[in-house]
Amino acid sequence: MFHSKIAGVGHYVPEMVVTNEELTKHMETSDAWIQERTGIKERRFFKEGVDTVSGMAANAAKIALQRAGLEARDIDMIVFATLSPDYSFPGSGVLLQRILDLPGIPALDIRQQCAGFIYALSVADQFIKSGTYKTILVVGSEIQSNIMELSNRGRNMSVIFGDGAGAVLLQQTTEHNKGILSTHIHADGTFAEELMLEHPGSKRKERFNKEMAEKGELLPVMNGQLVFKHAVQRFPEVIKEALDANSLNTSDIDLLIPHQANLRIAEYIQKSLKLRDDQVFNNIQKYGNTTAASIPLALSEAFEEGRIKEGDLVCMAAFGSGFVWGSALVRW
Repeated sequence: MFHSKIAGVGHYVPEMVVTNEELTKHMETSDAWIQERTGIKERRFFKEGVDTVSGMAANAAKIALQRAGLEARDIDMIVFATLSPDYSFPGSGVLLQRILDLPGIPALDIRQQCAGFIYALSVADQFIKSGTYKTILVVGSEIQSNIMELSNRGRNMSVIFGDGAGAVLLQQTTEHNKGILSTHIHADGTFAEELMLEHPGSKRKERFNKEMAEKGELLPVMNGQLVFKHAVQRFPEVIKEALDANSLNTSDIDLLIPHQANLRIAEYIQKSLKLRDDQVFNNIQKYGNTTAASIPLALSEAFEEGRIKEGDLVCMAAFGSGFVWGSALVRW
């Protein structure tokens, strides 16, 4: 029986560090205000002409390949999660394929926002379990700093998000109780408009115009209180779903890596599940919310810091726009 194991992890973040103090030059806010509400101290912003969504993904992928002891030619498929592709079309998966010089292999793009990496991991896992492919590159990469407006009008969103990329290499294995034990994905479109970027969209004759820009309709919007309410409900639910499916308990978790949406949400989850500090990994303080990139970026950093070792039980969980949410349980 085939399983998927994580053979390598990697991440990349742009060089430009943007502190909370820097944001105070553009809007009425403060370091204390941002940290109190989000836990974020700084984030990374891309540099035009240097960083692209597919390029950052390639940088992360090359590190993952090196750690896995593999060559790019060993990759059978790419699954690319992002809400901020290089182009409206085609997707960034084929651009990453081109950078890695892998013509002919399938490249699938996943647009599930903050839960994008969990969805991508789940999709890749099914291809490996079925025996269709043996090695799949799964990436999450985002450039969001240019979607936001650094102003009082855009403040509630722009202080939260950052840019970056993370990658994992999944490989087929027959080892018992090794690798991805299970994945669990869900959605509820009832609340689609509570966290969205509406324009440019296809439902109006004009996808964008000057009036939309002036009204702020080209900016993302979020009902922060409602998102928080649903997130703190869905995170524990989907984590317990994964544990129950494998006859495990929260005490069995060696490391929980939640999507880095808001440190206050992560703290609530930790308290709800009665987890110790050493059982949870957060890096939102340094990078902000990097959406589809946040979990693989955190996974890679946790690995680098020695927080994950052979045999550890690692749980990853996410919640985001859609609403969509999911979890993955991995035996390292």
